[in-house]
Amino acid sequence: MTRFRYYTATTLDGFLADEHDDLGWLLSQPHDEDGFGNMNDFGKQVGTVVMGATTYQWLLDNELSEARPWPYTEPSFVFTHREITPVADSIRVVAGSPSEFRDELVAAADGKDVWVVGGGDLAAQFADAGMLDEIEVSIAPVTLGSGRPLFTRPFDLELIEYGRNAAFLCARYAVKGARDAGSRET
Repeated sequence: MTRFRYYTATTLDGFLADEHDDLGWLLSQPHDEDGFGNMNDFGKQVGTVVMGATTYQWLLDNELSEARPWPYTEPSFVFTHREITPVADSIRVVAGSPSEFRDELVAAADGKDVWVVGGGDLAAQFADAGMLDEIEVSIAPVTLGSGRPLFTRPFDLELIEYGRNAAFLCARYAVKGARDAGSRET
């Protein structure tokens, strides 16, 4: 069964990137490519990827060159209302809510999982639509004080698994549901 999974890294204070969309904090942290929660093992479970326009643009600006083409061989969906020209045939630009594309995403994943690459608002939109099963996050020993948030809505989560990968504390959570902002547990 296809799962929708948000796999990402964050600073200890809950930011994906700084206010300039810089990921220097992440790229400077040591990690073990074969360690707990590693990208290689996760990637084997992924059949399609989804991202927002800011994540897409970051990839274009920082990861692509003539020597390094689009990094995903899986079908890729970019959710945006902006005009974007795909840089690979495997990219589809879509506008609308995640629920409008659920069947297409599941079909594209072909029995594997859908990776919600980012950002935090897109992941929250998937959760709002009941289309986010897990959040797998690697927490770096860095604080930024401001920037792009890990998640933009109040949700309850359940810890499934945790471990360490070099500098990172890695945790996998089940998404339980929206948190009633008016209620408080004591």
